[in-house]
Amino acid sequence: MEKVAIIMAGGAGNRFWPLSRINRPKQIIKFDDKTPTLLEEAIERASTVIDLNNIFIITNQYLKDSISNLITDIPKENVIAEPLKRNTAPCLSLAASIIASRMAQRGITESEISVAVLTADQRIFPIHSFSNTLEALLKYVYYNEVLATIGIKPERPETGYGYIEVETDFDYTNQSLQIQPIKSFHEKPTQIKAGEYFRSNRYLWNSGMFFYRLDTFINKMIIYAKEIGEAIFEMKEIINENPNEDNFTQNKSILNIYSSFPDISIDYALMEKAKKVVVAPATFSWEDLGSFETLPRIYSVDANQNYIQGEVVELETNNSILINRSEKKDMLLSVLGYSNMVVALTDDAVMICPRSRVQEVKRLVEEIANQNKHQWL
Repeated sequence: MEKVAIIMAGGAGNRFWPLSRINRPKQIIKFDDKTPTLLEEAIERASTVIDLNNIFIITNQYLKDSISNLITDIPKENVIAEPLKRNTAPCLSLAASIIASRMAQRGITESEISVAVLTADQRIFPIHSFSNTLEALLKYVYYNEVLATIGIKPERPETGYGYIEVETDFDYTNQSLQIQPIKSFHEKPTQIKAGEYFRSNRYLWNSGMFFYRLDTFINKMIIYAKEIGEAIFEMKEIINENPNEDNFTQNKSILNIYSSFPDISIDYALMEKAKKVVVAPATFSWEDLGSFETLPRIYSVDANQNYIQGEVVELETNNSILINRSEKKDMLLSVLGYSNMVVALTDDAVMICPRSRVQEVKRLVEEIANQNKHQWL
């Protein structure tokens, strides 16, 4: 069994604007001076089970150089820029073509490769618990022709995550690998529905991590997402001409194929349609950094429950997120009398909103783009 990791790191992280920009998204931002970036943490976790030479980062043309400069432990050609933004189903299909081509140079077939699809925007600890689950699921999908994912036991009625429903309750006191068939996937719920899911004990947060043997993935893509799946071997043949190619924005043959793909997630294209899809509950703590709201849950806060980063002076302020990421030595952020607010400052922009509306920060990004103020994106 050859173990491989695909880390998807092309997202813009619009809900973290103005900290997150097109060429500096959340996965390569340091949210705490004492910890690495999220992408560095993802590499470290994967490398506990998977050889660094078999870890692939799929990103975009704007981030490829920044990531290559940040991540020096894996081969440079493993940081790959996809041709266009086409969501996760095309992204993982391109990755399948690349991995199949490169492994073929070593005499390794698709049926010998177990793949872990990981994300670059999550905090997970302790690492050893994650490593145990990662190792176990890679073995499970190798010996069983199934698609697998990890579900997270909900800690609150969260409206920002998708959910996975199973038939019977898991035994969360059991730290060994438990696996159940998935009954159904559910989109991000309303607050009322999230409360129902939280109380039922038969719903898990969708972690966005997937596991499969490579030939199983390809075969199921051909069945359930034919338009994309049937192109995987076609792309592999093109890549065979230069297996170590890492920037597919310049490859016209791949670009032509990729541009014909629909913009569709792997959840919609495959996971929600396929038979034999299973879930294992996490035995580790997990938090997805989807918005500013997650920062106080992960990093330290002061006595007034404020998350503070950078040069900040506050008075009579509580339960707020105050961030000064200006690189100007003489820039101070001062806040008086706020509660439950987010204030984020950079050299060229300030964002202020109530904590209750952090999921809507991406609307500001959309409006900035609509007004052609792209220099602030």
